[in-house]
Amino acid sequence: MKIALSPVLAGLLALSFVLPAAPARAQDTRPVDAIVAVVDEDVILRSDLDRAVNTILAQYASQPGQLPPRDVLERQVLDRLVLNRLQLSRAQETGIRISDAELEQAIQSVASRNRMTMDQLRQRLAADGMGYDEFRTTLREEMVIERLRQRYIQSRVQVSEAEIDQLLAVRQVGGPEVRLANIVVAVPDGASAEQIATAQKKISGVRDVIAKGELTFSAAAIRYSDAQNALEGGDIGWRGFDAIPPAFAGMLQTMKPGDVSEPVRGPNGFQIVQLVETREAGQQTITEYNAQGLLVRITPTLPAEAARQKVEALHAKLVAGEKFADVARAESDDTLTRADGGDMGWFAINAWGSAIGNQLQAMTDGQLSQPFQSEVGWHIVQRLGTRQQDVTEQNRRNQAREIIAQRKAEEEFERYLRQLRSEAYFDSRLAAPAAAS
Repeated sequence: MKIALSPVLAGLLALSFVLPAAPARAQDTRPVDAIVAVVDEDVILRSDLDRAVNTILAQYASQPGQLPPRDVLERQVLDRLVLNRLQLSRAQETGIRISDAELEQAIQSVASRNRMTMDQLRQRLAADGMGYDEFRTTLREEMVIERLRQRYIQSRVQVSEAEIDQLLAVRQVGGPEVRLANIVVAVPDGASAEQIATAQKKISGVRDVIAKGELTFSAAAIRYSDAQNALEGGDIGWRGFDAIPPAFAGMLQTMKPGDVSEPVRGPNGFQIVQLVETREAGQQTITEYNAQGLLVRITPTLPAEAARQKVEALHAKLVAGEKFADVARAESDDTLTRADGGDMGWFAINAWGSAIGNQLQAMTDGQLSQPFQSEVGWHIVQRLGTRQQDVTEQNRRNQAREIIAQRKAEEEFERYLRQLRSEAYFDSRLAAPAAAS
């Protein structure tokens, strides 16, 4: 059983960097580690590449036929290593850092998702051939790259309400969803007619290989795709039809799980898509709560114990029969609800924080809570009622916003990565792979 990590981390772990080797002593007769690529002022060593490739080989040990020949795999892995190095370098230049506290929290999250203690996590990593220090380094690098991506996208991607309205007017959002995989044959910017024809011929040939059953779609993606998800078998994940480019959406409507589309020209080259599976999306409802609450905030002038004593006195007043609204208006430190007598309105369970949400879930309508503490102070809440709320339309708008943002983000960041690669000095020392048949 391998440790379940995020898709990004899984990819990065497969391409983990080695720590610098200790300086060789004069009597050390070990061979010098060869350089397989130069990237700006950095180098990628043969040991870096071998470790990354061997991790991929281990992942597919039970399905070796899924992988391309060693030379092709090395080129694919090297390309991803190069992009990771460039992104890490740019992140460092722009001051992006991951603190030790953030890193430890992320490691705890990995352990929790895998239902492991920290000792069990260390043991599993060792069994998988990865040292704990290497794991920490790789996880930190993933977090740095993700933060670089978020910062870049946030500065360039905006979604207006008008764009949401326009999308909802022409497309069904919140309907059936499909899980897809793709294979991309890239075409460089400013490609010649000959380069375009060569790419088109290659994608058609790849599709023929899949149609004949010589390779599965996943194996063909690993072997031939130029996309960043190639080593994941081309897996894209679940998408609504509204999140799929129109060129493919129409074809997918008539496809069955397992079918492969005809080649289509996109902004980055030619690609084919496989419909992996489908699922229906129904009406979406949530339980909303209606409550009133008051807060005694912990401050430098009112420490935790004094705040507790004050809230206990307020609770006694409520139990004695004073109206909640009157006590909240007079005593609550919650500026959002005090003027309304503590009225919190209708809200999803954790809209006011998990401490309040946990209390409300355990209560019945009309019940007054005991004083309880959160990170900001001491609270008393009274649950007034619950209702089932249809949030389908709200979620449709949220989905539409995410769809538009995702499209823009993918296009913007893909453009950014191409620019990053084109501006970098890159010298590969690998032999050219054999041409795909």
